[in-house]
Amino acid sequence: MSAAPLRRVARVVLLDPEDRVLLLHGHEPDDPGDDWWFTPGGGLEGDETHEEAALRELAEETGVTDVELGPVLWRRTCSFPFDGRRWDQDEWYYLARTAQTTTVAAGLTELERRSVAGARWWTCRELAGAHETVYPTRLAELLRRLLDEGPPAAPEVLDTEIV
Repeated sequence: MSAAPLRRVARVVLLDPEDRVLLLHGHEPDDPGDDWWFTPGGGLEGDETHEEAALRELAEETGVTDVELGPVLWRRTCSFPFDGRRWDQDEWYYLARTAQTTTVAAGLTELERRSVAGARWWTCRELAGAHETVYPTRLAELLRRLLDEGPPAAPEVLDTEIV
């Protein structure tokens, strides 16, 4: 029996004019105390490209549509338990910039409505000092390098994360 294929996911590292990154605050649907922060994004639907999925998910989860989608920064394979099942994902992280800092999560799925508590813009310094769980776990370091050096010439493959 072969393992299920990895769920193909597009995520967005969305920066505002002050270089703050937008993160969503998620939690287990039945346990708000089991929480974390993560970048907007989600699974590809149908024959969508990663770019199309990134823009669709960003609009659904944040209402932000005025974006300039940049290159793929990072790729990551991850596996984690959520809502009673294990999710195995191949995630592509896109850089995007926007001047639109007001967010409205009007397009959430039923599961997202039960598990996303809001959104917040974070500075690199705030991320580096955060005691909350953030995914990917090295986001503060990755963001600092992105801001200092610009996007990598080719997507950086991050360590596999298994939670």
